[in-house]
Amino acid sequence: MTAAAQPFPGILLDVSHISKTFLSGGRKLQALSEVSFKLSAGRVTGLIGPDAAGKTTLMRLIAGLLLPDSGSITVLGMDATRDSLAVQSNIGYMPQHFGLYEDLSVQENLDLYADLQGVPREQRAARYRELMSMTGLTPFTRRLAGRLSGGMKQKLGLACTLVRPPRLLLLDEPTVGVDPVSRRELWAIIYRLVRDQGMSVLLSTAYLDEAERCHQVLLLYAGRLLGEGPPADFASALNGRTFSVQAPGMNKRLLQQRLRRAPGVLDAVIQGEAVRIVMHQPLAPEAAALLPGSGLTRISPIAPRFEDSFITRIQALQPEKTPMDFLQPPRTGGTATAGVVIEVENLSRRFGDFYAVRNLSFSVGAGEVFGLLGANGAGKTTTFRMLCGLLPPSGGSLRVAGVDLRLAAAQARARIGYMSQKFSLYEALTVKQNLDFFASAYGLTGKPHGQRVAWALEQFELSSYAGDNASSLPLGFKQRLQLAAALMHDPRILFLDEPTSGVDPLARREFWARISAMSEQGITVLVTTHFMEEVEYCDRLVIMASGELLKLGTPEDIKAAAASREHPQPSMEDAFIALIEAHEQMRMAS
Repeated sequence: MTAAAQPFPGILLDVSHISKTFLSGGRKLQALSEVSFKLSAGRVTGLIGPDAAGKTTLMRLIAGLLLPDSGSITVLGMDATRDSLAVQSNIGYMPQHFGLYEDLSVQENLDLYADLQGVPREQRAARYRELMSMTGLTPFTRRLAGRLSGGMKQKLGLACTLVRPPRLLLLDEPTVGVDPVSRRELWAIIYRLVRDQGMSVLLSTAYLDEAERCHQVLLLYAGRLLGEGPPADFASALNGRTFSVQAPGMNKRLLQQRLRRAPGVLDAVIQGEAVRIVMHQPLAPEAAALLPGSGLTRISPIAPRFEDSFITRIQALQPEKTPMDFLQPPRTGGTATAGVVIEVENLSRRFGDFYAVRNLSFSVGAGEVFGLLGANGAGKTTTFRMLCGLLPPSGGSLRVAGVDLRLAAAQARARIGYMSQKFSLYEALTVKQNLDFFASAYGLTGKPHGQRVAWALEQFELSSYAGDNASSLPLGFKQRLQLAAALMHDPRILFLDEPTSGVDPLARREFWARISAMSEQGITVLVTTHFMEEVEYCDRLVIMASGELLKLGTPEDIKAAAASREHPQPSMEDAFIALIEAHEQMRMAS
């Protein structure tokens, strides 16, 4: 990214010794403690931190929506506490759940926010044209917001925030839940705002590769500022400690799990066909020490990245934990499944004249981790709901766990677990009450019921939260609880619809460690995700576009299919975007 112009010299935002506490369930929670930093004009600053780090609280304080317990915040020369209305009139703030009115059209949403922001009517037409052109929404101004894809909703939310051009733009995780194509488009818009309009942007994100796109990064943990500076400065502190490890013939997930337990290894994550490791010390590891008895092992030094620094700093502040094997749950009478466990043939789903899914065919074997990918609106969630027996197909056939879903959907549902895109927890109930409810709903009584709830509390480290309402849990713990609930009846097939959306990298690592262990036990996992690095954990995957199968194969197959002279070794994100864009070009040409 080229250096941005700076038409507004000086400090736009000055945060000085800010602290903020909340009361929850009779407990005092320190959301922020003595946080101080300054932002200059014409820069993109990333606000990075794990769940419950204080990112959203800090955003709301800067926007004048909360009052600090102590400290001061000066925004564009105004006190955010005393002059909150003036601050709100001069900045743009897009929260995580932006308030679009889904029963209004794109144009009507723009008009509403222009009214709220006091934009003169004579200025609106030109501003609308500029925003619609920037976001690519010009052809959709009459479409209801509720009928837009996830990525288009995010872009409309951004357009509504920008109806009155602000000098400072606050974006709270603007790319969560959107596909890589839409994510790249949103970043192009952000760059353009900074470059062409001299706007300053403060954004929080769960994607650590996005941190590397920022001019500077603020790293928060448990309400404290751990560090600030250019992303490259964070990474350079780990020179000599990052390596790529390959063990030909060994499953990547198994290799990762073994390396996580190897002496001297601080972090291990799948990257492409290898496993990326971070060592505690800047010493080249030896194969015999990392993987004793494994035969041929290739170890190569690689450049550190911001994510390596993030994980290293956060883990240094947490109690040391030995990686825990995924405990086999108490059996409830189910039997392991072998062979093909999901069979989809010419599957279709029609809503009126619109085909959400058309002629989709694939199969999944027992113990396989199978990915279902596509841009927002490709038909992934509709396919998921049909496979879970929650939505009847319009055509074709599908069998799950040996059961024809057209004939015995209830019988099939008893053998599967489902973790939905939006957590289906009962937030007014405690953690234990949720587990008790789901255990009862799956027919567990007496001793098996008690054993399973105890297993879930121990395995998912929820015991200390057992009496807390689900609504008060950090996002990562809500994810744990949702997964535990989906496993209460010991299913042999697990459906996960964007299970890691919005959770931090530490929670994602823990989540995938559990999934890898379940796969080793023969549990079949079908997953959708917008994190392209997570796709590398899949044995095979399908990429969907416009409700149809675009590509089927291993991650290596998918990347090979997208290779070109310009990109001979594309990343999974590069491959995904190339395939989706090629499909869209063919569709437009026809």
